[in-house]
Amino acid sequence: MILKLIIREVVVLKRIKEKKKKKEEEEEEERKMTMICIMLYFSAVKFGRMSKKQRDSLYAEVQKHQQRLQEQRQQQSGEAEALARVYSNSISNGLSNLNNETGSTYSNGHVIDLPKSEGYYNVDSAQPSPDQSGLDMTGIKQIKQEPIYDLTSVPNLFTYSSFNNGQLAPGISMTEIDRIAQNIIKSHLETCQYTMEELHQLAWQTHTYEEIKVYQSKTREALWQQCAIQITHAIQYVVEFAKRITGFMELCQNDQILLLKSGCLEVVLVRMCRAFNPLNNTVLFEGKYGGMQMFKALGSDDLVNEAFDFAKNLCSLQLTEEEIALFSSAVLISPDRAWLIEPRKVQKLQEKIYFALQHVIQKNHLDDETLTKLIAKIPTITALCNLHGEKLQVFKQSHPDIVNTLFPPLYKELFNPDSTTGCK
Repeated sequence: MILKLIIREVVVLKRIKEKKKKKEEEEEEERKMTMICIMLYFSAVKFGRMSKKQRDSLYAEVQKHQQRLQEQRQQQSGEAEALARVYSNSISNGLSNLNNETGSTYSNGHVIDLPKSEGYYNVDSAQPSPDQSGLDMTGIKQIKQEPIYDLTSVPNLFTYSSFNNGQLAPGISMTEIDRIAQNIIKSHLETCQYTMEELHQLAWQTHTYEEIKVYQSKTREALWQQCAIQITHAIQYVVEFAKRITGFMELCQNDQILLLKSGCLEVVLVRMCRAFNPLNNTVLFEGKYGGMQMFKALGSDDLVNEAFDFAKNLCSLQLTEEEIALFSSAVLISPDRAWLIEPRKVQKLQEKIYFALQHVIQKNHLDDETLTKLIAKIPTITALCNLHGEKLQVFKQSHPDIVNTLFPPLYKELFNPDSTTGCK
């Protein structure tokens, strides 16, 4: 009788271990499939190689895949619990105590493994770049110096189990990831136009009805000029942000300029979510919050509506300052920009940033799809930048003198269609 019970224990223990191993294998498969889908999605949409219908279909496939595996895990979890109860009852009979055999847990630490985007852009065959001497970062107007944030007193940003159990790519250490992340977060905090405390204080200071009427009564040319000035001011902070990123400044100057030309407005759009109030759909503009009706005189309702929708959707993810900082830098430091001299170097830096972003998200969010949702917003950012460029060209065709004489020089340089500019 005792022998039968012992054999029964061994069989139960074996089944528990087999279930555990199968679960680990399926979670590993989920990680690979999810990241492959995500990064194929990311690579394709950045080049506009997918229609909106195709993008939605691929994103739905990722969601479906994750849901199916989640259901499998829940079913297996119930079976494992039943087996564990049988095993526990055997233990209570005093036959043996094998708790240590089955007490380990599995930490699902996803690791970003960015595949080469060879199907879309060959990073090993960089083409010579057009002359980028027009944008000299050293000559850009200096912004106010924010107080230096000391992150050394903050506990390690990645002191949680998923990071310790993650697998780093060859040649990348946890120390390096931590250093890069802290540098980027510090740079972000020092180069935002407003601190979060200041934004909270301004949150309900809205433009009055009379002030909104003044904006609506402006000529199209005057409001375009006003918006161009505000965008340029925000871009100057983005330039300063980039210059403080250690890895960015290690790139050749040509690539620094190209990345800024291509990605600065994208970062401005990401940062816009900090100054957007989703409760009343208003954005900070010239010191107070105002809604879409303020920008009627632009004659670009579709651009304004889509920008507000994007900001509201990004706010719904409830990103922390850490996540905004890392996502902004990942958007800016993108190896698929045309004309880069050292795209492989840019790609390696972006991989490290995504690795850091992924683990910060795992630390802060119960929803493990936050990174997927963030990456899915990149085509929207690109489309918004392209729409801005189209609207600007329409305006320039009808008001060339206004653009050439009254718009800020940096704005004209960045969004001149005759150079490698804009969000392409």
